[in-house]
Amino acid sequence: MKTRKKLITLIAVTIALLFSACTQETQNKIGRSIQNWTGTDGVLDIYMGGKLVQRYLKIDKLTTAEATDGSGKSRNYRYGYGYLDLNHNYKVDKGEKKLYFEISNFSTPYIFYDNPED
Repeated sequence: MKTRKKLITLIAVTIALLFSACTQETQNKIGRSIQNWTGTDGVLDIYMGGKLVQRYLKIDKLTTAEATDGSGKSRNYRYGYGYLDLNHNYKVDKGEKKLYFEISNFSTPYIFYDNPED
C-alpha cells in the first residue's frame, strides 16, 4: 500500500512539474481543452453606444482566429457559436437559434462571462 501511495505522489509531482514548465499559452490551451471536455455555459454581451445590443448564450468558448498562411499568427477577431438571446432573459426560448458569430478584438465592446442564471 505504501508503494502505491508513493507512486501516486510521484506521478502527481511529475505532472505538476511538466505543467509548470509549459509556456503560459500552452497552459491556456490545455485549460481550454479541459473546458471542452467539461463544457461551460458562457454568455457574450455585445455593446454599442453603451447599450446592450446582442446577447449570445451557451457559448463553450471564444476562439481567437489564426492566420491561414501557416504562420500560426493570430488574427484580430474572435469567434464562436451561441444562441442569440433576443429578449435578453438569459434563457434559450423557442425560436432562438444557435448562430456563428465573430467579434473584433479592437472595435467591438463585449463582455464574456458565465451565465448567472444557471
